[in-house]
Amino acid sequence: MSQLFSPLTVRETTFRNRLWVSPMCMYSAEDGVVNDWHHVHLAQFASGGAGLVMSEAAAVSPEGRISPRDAGIWNDAQRDAWAEVVAAIHARGALAAVQLAHAGRKGSTWWPFADAEGSVPIEEGGSPTVAPSPVAFDGYAVPQELDEAGIAQVISDFRAAARRALDAGFDVVEVHAAHGYLLHEFLSPLSNQRTDGWGGSPEGRARLLLEVVRAVRAEVGDRVPVFVRFSATDWAPGGLEVEDVATAATWAHEAGADLFDISTGGLVRHQRIEPGPGYQVPHAARIRELTGLPTAAVGIITSGEQAEEVLAEGAADAVFAGREFLRDPHFALRAAAELGEPADALWPPQYLRAHRERVAARR
Repeated sequence: MSQLFSPLTVRETTFRNRLWVSPMCMYSAEDGVVNDWHHVHLAQFASGGAGLVMSEAAAVSPEGRISPRDAGIWNDAQRDAWAEVVAAIHARGALAAVQLAHAGRKGSTWWPFADAEGSVPIEEGGSPTVAPSPVAFDGYAVPQELDEAGIAQVISDFRAAARRALDAGFDVVEVHAAHGYLLHEFLSPLSNQRTDGWGGSPEGRARLLLEVVRAVRAEVGDRVPVFVRFSATDWAPGGLEVEDVATAATWAHEAGADLFDISTGGLVRHQRIEPGPGYQVPHAARIRELTGLPTAAVGIITSGEQAEEVLAEGAADAVFAGREFLRDPHFALRAAAELGEPADALWPPQYLRAHRERVAARR
């Protein structure tokens, strides 16, 4: 058996394989409620063999959405809509994860296929944004600095969202602390200019993330895996580097997190990234090396052989893929065939006649 298609157990949850679907925003919800688009979009990846299917970023509050068309999990109607999606994923053999998120200063923006850019005006459905400091993301509205009451509300919102996620049937909860959104904004000295207990030192800047992780862990109990998505570097002078994030990951583990989903960037427009196949994998490997804790790797991973190599080299414990699943919802089935996995081990019986071994046998 390949490592990619070997099971992985985190706490009391066992994933059927280690090729997982990354969270990918669809910008297609109404009032934060997911619909038939999300149902079909996410369930197809389970039919396609993924071990874990993660939801797009689900905002923990209305103002926490990236755009007015983002999914949410701050009320019961949203919870109930997610429950139908989760049931469809489970029925097809995969586990379901939710990514809990707050967009911070990058909230209330136009979605990518809108006929506009930047912040959405209040009169057109936008909302005020919040951040650790009143420093705008370039081209967006200036956010309001969160006060103590606002910070307490954010923590409470994450905890309430974790409860709704469990009630919806999700198997894993991920805390989004990457890509320039609120928790990442607090972590990075480029966006957090506070001098109180929520800023200044690395410990102060990590405080909100750790309080959120503790709140989520307290709500989900000891059995449910809690992941954290980090940006391992800001790709900008004076920003976070991988060693800083490794330290934060160690603290997050002590607060109750189990596995770290390692991406990069997103905090500032002046970042300098040179993407290429597997370009973010070394960051997952470095954090795994520095902390001794499980990581998942992402970043232009497009074949079974490439994903297997990530695991075989000890760079990560699992692999997330996003765009490759969009191009091929059955990427996991293809990867299994590429690695010589038996057809019956993963392929739905309805699809077996398409497996190349079965096709070859009939010729």
